[in-house]
Amino acid sequence: MHFYSLLSSLILFVLLLCISDSESLKTLKNLAVKRGGSLTIPCFYDEKYKSNRKYWCRGYYWSLCKIVAYTNISGKTSVTDHPSQNMFTVELKSLQDSDSGYYWCAVEIGGKETPDDKDYLYLTVSSDPAVSVTNSSVSGQEGGSVSAQCLYNAEYQNKQKNWCRFKDGSCFTAERTNTSQNSAVLVTDYGKGSVSVEMSGLKKSDAGWYWFSAGDVELPVHLTVTERPSNSTAVTENKETTAAELSLRQSEMMG
Repeated sequence: MHFYSLLSSLILFVLLLCISDSESLKTLKNLAVKRGGSLTIPCFYDEKYKSNRKYWCRGYYWSLCKIVAYTNISGKTSVTDHPSQNMFTVELKSLQDSDSGYYWCAVEIGGKETPDDKDYLYLTVSSDPAVSVTNSSVSGQEGGSVSAQCLYNAEYQNKQKNWCRFKDGSCFTAERTNTSQNSAVLVTDYGKGSVSVEMSGLKKSDAGWYWFSAGDVELPVHLTVTERPSNSTAVTENKETTAAELSLRQSEMMG
């Protein structure tokens, strides 16, 4: 009995080692994308990993996963490091059903005593993904607003839908009406396979990565916030426009 107890403990330890959550490296867990489409996945890491090499690995078991791409090697799969943001992105192109499976965001540490750090996710590629967005990258002007359209299939009609931010993990749950929500972020479920996200009064600090989820299926969206033109720039543009109009009128009168 003692032998079987030790064997069970060993098996449990191995499973936890092969599939584990990292506190120093984080990404989404269950993604869906349409066949033939592309997807950019953000992987966030701890400050201490800024200078380490990053890579993308495929396989159910971490110990047996196959490295697909390292940082700054372009191709069907490319990994780009953004050390100033403590993250790297994995861009996947021309995805097919055969690309479905388990993957790992990983940071190279090296050495037997300090194994590489990692976090896993599951990707499903199909002709009718559970979740999709009309644009995976949206932008708005500082002080202005931006919208994102998120779609889900009938199977997720009654599942909870969320709009969440990677930076702090805050989430807004979609409602059929928006009267009770924060006026700066409105997430409305129209009940017909579509969720609208409206963000107003944008600030530069709002820029970054978000994700939409329906049930347990997620999809990342990137928000860019551009600077609002200064008053002097606007005045200059108005003066130039007025001068051009005046010149055109004088030409017409002389003609």
